[in-house]
Amino acid sequence: MRKIKLLLGIILVGVVVLAYFNYPKLNLISGYAAKNMASSVYVAGRNTEDVQFYDHDMPLIKLANATVSDQEHTASAKVYGLMERTAFYKEGLGAVLTNKEYSQHAFNTVPHRKTKKDTLPFPYGNNGLTDTLLPNVDYDQVEIALNNAFQHPEEKTRTLLVVYKDQIIGERYINGITEDTPILGWSMTKSVLATLYGILQYQGQIDVTAPAPIKEWQNDGRKAITINNLLRMQSGLAWEEDYFKISDVTKMLFLDSDMTLAQRKNEMIAPPGEIWNYSSGTSNLLSGILRNQLGSHQTYLDFPYKELIDRIGMHSMLLETDLEGNYVGSSYAWATTRDWAKFGLLYLHNGNWNGDQLFSKEWVDYITTPTQNSDGKYGGHFWLNAGGIFPNIPTNVYSANGFQGQRVFIIPSKDMVVVRTGLEEQTDEQYNTLLSEILLAIQ
Repeated sequence: MRKIKLLLGIILVGVVVLAYFNYPKLNLISGYAAKNMASSVYVAGRNTEDVQFYDHDMPLIKLANATVSDQEHTASAKVYGLMERTAFYKEGLGAVLTNKEYSQHAFNTVPHRKTKKDTLPFPYGNNGLTDTLLPNVDYDQVEIALNNAFQHPEEKTRTLLVVYKDQIIGERYINGITEDTPILGWSMTKSVLATLYGILQYQGQIDVTAPAPIKEWQNDGRKAITINNLLRMQSGLAWEEDYFKISDVTKMLFLDSDMTLAQRKNEMIAPPGEIWNYSSGTSNLLSGILRNQLGSHQTYLDFPYKELIDRIGMHSMLLETDLEGNYVGSSYAWATTRDWAKFGLLYLHNGNWNGDQLFSKEWVDYITTPTQNSDGKYGGHFWLNAGGIFPNIPTNVYSANGFQGQRVFIIPSKDMVVVRTGLEEQTDEQYNTLLSEILLAIQ
């Protein structure tokens, strides 16, 4: 009996210790589930059952139970009935997690948008597709590549789109997702944010080589950090990018009211330019700099749509904000697969959209120049193949990358853009195979 009591005591202590160290994680788990449910339902038009069954079928997140209130346009989630978090949806701004500091003041201002009349086919409009067969395309090989991409359900590919010479030559979606369904780009949003800097640079409104205009940095070594350092993730600031624990990035995304401050407050661990350290906090810091640069909140909210998104007809794209009305430039852009392809095509055409120059060819050269100490895999908020990560495809390929395998690949030497979205990250070998099979279709 004494041994049994001792064993039960040990088990009880273990449970208490386990609960003590994991209880704070519940805040992040329920926060993720509530935010993703609200966005998926009210931004992407998905149904709650599919989101819970498919999207939330991932470690820890599947422990949460999320529900929605259509009357209030909110989603709430709990883990075993504990740590309830709520996210609400605002038309034009997307969904945002509430916290103790939440107030409605930041949501009285929404972006102004102008949509173009759809008189042209994709990509310069949304009035259908060009159905001309290109003579040097092996469409059977395209089908083989598409079939292979969706052959293994455990890889969780959701959409795949291949554009060659401005024509869609291959396109496929899983059940429940269509060409009209917005997909969360996660960190592909970083590339969208960087593009806004490219536009400002082209307009002469900013110099990316200049020191970052952060007042708090002017009395210490951080004053040497440039906007270029931030765009290249080589500021030298401390940051932990780990999505499976309580880290800088999870605290920022699921606890902070103002996400532009998380990296801004951190100390230096190396001189600017000395180390490469991927940081979502850096992207949101850049979003905050953009807001200050543009002056008014209204101008800031309008700028991405006026100068980029609606300008090239990506009308499905929506950028979500934090509780202070800052765009979450690290993570929260939604768009249909076709509109993500338009973003890639803008870069393929060196910033020119059907005769309208948004940014310069020099900007494309800038974002595709490898960042020191990144092993040739990172440029200016874009990922590169300069180091040969994908050995069987051209080294000039670059991409916008996001969590769970969101990708927009730009392949300049083949005049091609490939968009893959999913719920599971792929290995470098898998991407290499996918792109190789697609490229075989071009004769």
